[in-house]
Amino acid sequence: MYNIKQLGARMTGAGFGGCAIAIIECERIDEFVARVEQEYQEKIGYDADFYVASIGDGAKEITREVV
Repeated sequence: MYNIKQLGARMTGAGFGGCAIAIIECERIDEFVARVEQEYQEKIGYDADFYVASIGDGAKEITREVV
């Protein structure tokens, strides 16, 4: 099918619209967005919205106040 390694995905939200979260390799994000955008437009009839985010390095103990 497609040469995109999807590391994980989950549907979220409910009712009309809803959302999906997909974990994609960084170098494949543009390709993933282009393909999903095309298929979504063909099947649903309007444009999809994408919010690309990256993870941080996790929670940490704060040992001093940072101003």
